Amino acid sequence: MPTVSAHVAIAMARHLDHVFGVMGNGNAYFLDALETQTSASFTAVRHEAGAVVAADAHHRAGGGLAAATTTYGAGFTNTLTALAEAVQAHVPLVLVVGDEPTSGPRPWGVDQISLAAAVGARTYTVGRMDAAATTVIAIEHALSYRVPTVLAIPYDVAAVEAGPVPQTLEPRVLGPTIPDSPFTAGAIADLATALAGARRPLLLAGRGAWLADAGGPLGALAEATGALTATTALGRGVFPDARYDLGVTGGFGAPGAMALIREADVVVVFGASLNQFTMRFGELFAPGTRVVQVDVAPAATHPHVGGFIRGDAAVVAERLVSELMARLSEPSGWRETVDLQLARAQEVGDEVAADGRLDPRAAAQRIAELLPEDRVIVSDGGHFVGWSNMFWPVASPDRMMMVGTAYQAIGLGFPSVAGAALARPDSTIVLTTGDGGGLMALADLETAVRVAGGRGLAVVWNDAAYSAEVMLYGSKGLADSPMRIPEVDFAALASAVGAEGVVVRTVADLDALRAWTERPIGERRFLLLDLRISGDVIAPYFAEVVANSH
Repeated sequence: MPTVSAHVAIAMARHLDHVFGVMGNGNAYFLDALETQTSASFTAVRHEAGAVVAADAHHRAGGGLAAATTTYGAGFTNTLTALAEAVQAHVPLVLVVGDEPTSGPRPWGVDQISLAAAVGARTYTVGRMDAAATTVIAIEHALSYRVPTVLAIPYDVAAVEAGPVPQTLEPRVLGPTIPDSPFTAGAIADLATALAGARRPLLLAGRGAWLADAGGPLGALAEATGALTATTALGRGVFPDARYDLGVTGGFGAPGAMALIREADVVVVFGASLNQFTMRFGELFAPGTRVVQVDVAPAATHPHVGGFIRGDAAVVAERLVSELMARLSEPSGWRETVDLQLARAQEVGDEVAADGRLDPRAAAQRIAELLPEDRVIVSDGGHFVGWSNMFWPVASPDRMMMVGTAYQAIGLGFPSVAGAALARPDSTIVLTTGDGGGLMALADLETAVRVAGGRGLAVVWNDAAYSAEVMLYGSKGLADSPMRIPEVDFAALASAVGAEGVVVRTVADLDALRAWTERPIGERRFLLLDLRISGDVIAPYFAEVVANSH
């Protein structure tokens, strides 16, 4: 007879195909049922945070519902940083955990419901009579509100027989936010009039536009208006015509591209929260620019926004195109007058920095020339994020994920590889991480190597420091010894778990990457490039952070 845990596993498997996790007392019966009674696959990671991170990355790369599992107590509390990141990044995820018995907490127990709530995740607890239904409710909540939920199985009911698994209703998922009020219709018409009269229109899109499947409508709107386009870091590739795209806004952007953005007279922002980095701490747009934000958020998210339309990005873009066609509007012609190639050029620097170590800009540019075209980039957090965002193009937003940056965390890089690799089984998975974050995530270096194999590549920006802290606080005169890390041989660590590790001190050493890409996938191992870079070269985006720190 199926147990309560089997009810949970079977009900979940109707809505997903993969679960990541670490086995323990609290989820042993769930994992047994998942493995023996469902078609869903399970991938083991080596740290509980990595379970949530891998599931998060699997969703960002492939869509669908993310799923992870851990035991109770310490297994659950180990997930909290990753769970907070998934909440902040609006990832629909179900975390199945063990929990205290229905009789009450044990001496080593903690209040898991309160801990989950503290980072923004709601908990649903299953019982003997309602396990399958409660599982579907948790899934529905995660999908409808794009937020993680915790599904708790009390320890004393996990193995209790619960009878045949019942059929359950399909989760009801909220549809797109339709701007159907007369007021919103008037706002769209007014914006269409502004775009029709704009001399230098700009469209800016973020990850929200990608989630709304707005690429096609945004491309049509850009063509109808003659607008230049730009994206946030997480929206890269959302516009279908790259010829007129300025790239990433903010500190990741090229100086010439940012100068053109300040020339825009009408800007429409789709699905972007306009955080301080995107907005260059308020300097992205020139005073007097008309800025209109289109989003499903309840209100505008930056004080420089002069008009706000609440609605689905694709729907609003389509209606704007219709309004422009009704007006027989002509494109502005602005984008044909500018040299986009020159505007997008980044400063590369010399191969060797002043301290004699490799200049990260030169390394990033050479890596970009060597990377396979079919690639997914996963990024940890840290100062180094500037280099990949400045120099490594991606084809679409689901091929670039920055797991950790929503919550400003580091140390989530290596397990991201596993999730992306299973979501994109034909692509090369490229991890970019720092030495500090790499050491935090070291437990799942083995996971990355095991799961991605010859499709996996890790680039470790190794400057023997927590460089963001050195640049921000060392520059203020604070003692920097707590910010330094003895130089770690990541190449040797990679070799210890079956990867090919290469120390890179010169651009010529990157020929190892060229040789790796030329070998058949089945004949090569996971490759880790241990870049011994200069810590003296500050990324432009971080120079803005330092300049605006108080």
